[in-house]
Amino acid sequence: MKAVTGGKSIATDNRKEQVFINERIRSKEVRLIDENGDNRGVVATSEALRMAYDANLDLLLINPNQEPPVAKILDYGKHKYDVEKRAKEAKKKQHTVELKEIKVRYKIDTHDYQVRIKSIQKFISQGNKVKIVIMLRGREMQHSNLAFALAEKFLTDLEQDPIVVEKKAMLEGRNVTVYLAPA
Repeated sequence: MKAVTGGKSIATDNRKEQVFINERIRSKEVRLIDENGDNRGVVATSEALRMAYDANLDLLLINPNQEPPVAKILDYGKHKYDVEKRAKEAKKKQHTVELKEIKVRYKIDTHDYQVRIKSIQKFISQGNKVKIVIMLRGREMQHSNLAFALAEKFLTDLEQDPIVVEKKAMLEGRNVTVYLAPA
């Protein structure tokens, strides 16, 4: 469904933005950029369309919000391919931040503890967030203060690294959790 406001078409649902190309251009005149990138000035739309057909190319409305609208003569298929390719390249270069989880018991051995510290440092250096979960079982719930002490030990051993504590140690059900993020 589209609403028309002042001669401009606005999509009101989640469909893709409408492309104004060739005969779909309703403006009487356009500011024309030819296939070489030269500005031809304000030209009648019919004349611009004829120039595009003579060059065996398409007339695409680049900026419909200007007065008069800006149109360019180009190969629309190639243009669409280039836009999709640039978007794909930009998406490849993006880094999505993941939440990595480290699970331990409060009765952890020193070597296992050092391995977990190194894992946390690796995750933080990669730009990911880390959730440290200290699990408590059965009667261990009575000794939750030992789990909080272990959480504080993690934080003191990691304080030389560039980290930010997003959520301090807190009891969530039977687990004590701490959330860390790269600074």
